[in-house]
Amino acid sequence: MSSPSKPRVLCVDDEPNILEGLAHTLRRGYEVVGVGSGKAALELLAQDPNIAVIVSDMRMPVMDGAAFLAKARAIAPDATRVLLTGQTELDSAIAAVNEGRIFRFLTKPCAPAVLLASMEGAVQQHRLVTSERVLLEQTLRGSIQMLTEVLALAAPAIFGQAMRIQRHARELATKVPGAQVWPIEVAAMLSQVGLVALPPSAIDKLQEGKPLAASEQQAFDRLPSVAEKFVAGIPRLDEVRAALRLQRTPFDGAGAPPGTPRGKDLPLGARVLAIVCDFDRFDPDGPEAALALDTMRSRRGRYDPELLDLFASALGATTREIQVLEIPARQVRSGMTFLEDVRTQTGMLLVARGHDVTPNLLERFHNFPAGFVREPIRVALTVPPGGPSRDDP
Repeated sequence: MSSPSKPRVLCVDDEPNILEGLAHTLRRGYEVVGVGSGKAALELLAQDPNIAVIVSDMRMPVMDGAAFLAKARAIAPDATRVLLTGQTELDSAIAAVNEGRIFRFLTKPCAPAVLLASMEGAVQQHRLVTSERVLLEQTLRGSIQMLTEVLALAAPAIFGQAMRIQRHARELATKVPGAQVWPIEVAAMLSQVGLVALPPSAIDKLQEGKPLAASEQQAFDRLPSVAEKFVAGIPRLDEVRAALRLQRTPFDGAGAPPGTPRGKDLPLGARVLAIVCDFDRFDPDGPEAALALDTMRSRRGRYDPELLDLFASALGATTREIQVLEIPARQVRSGMTFLEDVRTQTGMLLVARGHDVTPNLLERFHNFPAGFVREPIRVALTVPPGGPSRDDP
């Protein structure tokens, strides 16, 4: 039976002999990666999500240990951070601990026993943080996913839109180094929940791209606060609430009330929602997606330009990896995505376009009698590497 992998420890010091000493002490119980500068370490962290502990020297050229660990926290928030410092640097080290949320600092020279004991505590801290995050992520996302699927039965157009936005938000967030994807995904799932407060006539206008009456527009403008209040009683969702509340705030802050965050100070979730929600309102399909992106780029100051470029890149990759099919209802299966609204022969909406086919939805779908649904049904199917399988319809 293979032994479990060792925790990965990143050691950062500009002196090669210090790195060698750290590796010699730690290599029996840990997988040690050593780099000679903060810049190189940040690049490595952006590519390696498995670093459990970061050990950094305080005094390094260009970027000192405190500055490096503060930036490392943004890229790898779950990694435990340890600072090595000399006696003359204690004041700076204490400030770094207080401001950078550093787990521990060690004075040099550090005895092997002290270093090993500190590593054991740091790895344990990493395990606690990651296990709590995974539990929170799976519980909350699973619960909200179930809620949105249930609401989709009552309002398929609204929550079909939410599913499309969720998928785009997840694809964009995963492109951002160090981003916590789950709060953004949850915010995307809940971004349209406020629409249930609008009258059906206003929802129809939104779906058809028609202008709203003044009273309807006022109600529409209040939807972010409605969505925020929806999750106000759920603990540990501060990031989700901020994303929902600020999703319509322009990147440059134009027209926003004084004190409202702007630019990169806006939460990442809010910047992501601004892009994916507006993109979905264009109703893009195929070549129309390029036109939608060009229109959004022309709205200078509205979106984070770097995120918009990442979104265009992610959208292009997604488009190349799907196969569009037109199939009878009996061939619909889990893993597909509806590209058009699914309606009965009389025109009643059953499932909105953009909704992924989940096992629960599939069971409901297969209970429809023959001839009940308009056919063929247009779906997207992810194509695995090497092309479609022989089992594809």
